[in-house]
Amino acid sequence: MSQTVIGVFESGSTAQQAIDQLTAKGITRDNIDVSSQSSTGDATSHSSDDSIGGFFRNLFDSDDEANTYSQVARRGTVITVHAQSPQLAENARDILDQCGAVDVNERAQYYQQNSGQQNNLAAGTQTGQTSGAIPIIEENLQVGKRVVETGGARLRSRIIERPVEEHLRLREEHVHVERTAVNRPATEADLRNFQEGEIEITEHAEVPVVSKEARVVGEVTLGKEVQERDETVRDTVRRTDVEVEQLRGDDVNRRTSTDNDTNRQS
Repeated sequence: MSQTVIGVFESGSTAQQAIDQLTAKGITRDNIDVSSQSSTGDATSHSSDDSIGGFFRNLFDSDDEANTYSQVARRGTVITVHAQSPQLAENARDILDQCGAVDVNERAQYYQQNSGQQNNLAAGTQTGQTSGAIPIIEENLQVGKRVVETGGARLRSRIIERPVEEHLRLREEHVHVERTAVNRPATEADLRNFQEGEIEITEHAEVPVVSKEARVVGEVTLGKEVQERDETVRDTVRRTDVEVEQLRGDDVNRRTSTDNDTNRQS
């Protein structure tokens, strides 16, 4: 099954080098088509129904993709390779890339931007503007610092209770009465005590006495230390890049003549 590989080159010399490389890799010259459109004039002068546009519309299902390739192809040399196998198509694509085939999407975007700048210059000529300026804007990276909360610590105290016990040895006194039978003659001392009276003995006992003493046994201190670290901030900044294109005299005259014709028709 034949496969088509297309490469667009800015110049005919680079396109010829690609053709030489293709034939050297076994692709016959009959399967290589070359079309140079750069000599036919400005790409904007072609209608949407020209041959190159019709070729790409038949090749691609998307009109946008066909228009993109047509716009780039009109400004360069197009090499079309009819490969007879997927392997030859892969080899042809690699050769075209190595020989300098342009990125079609990137080049089409460049042409659109360049066309917009030329339209702006033409509009300035129609209104009689003799000078113009494009501001060059450049972004500068400004890096500052702000303080954010990253964490912390909090101390909270509470009272807890735990049971304790101590062992004591306590002394108690007990009074006891002992009666003894005696049978002897009374003496003078006994006779002196022979009268009414009383004897009293008091009992004593030890009991526990409890008191509490508060003592400081430790401290928990809350503080912070400051550390510094270096950090590199990376970002991108934008700047206006102005490309200067020198215009030939005939290009300026042709554009001015076209603008005058447009004004007369208006």
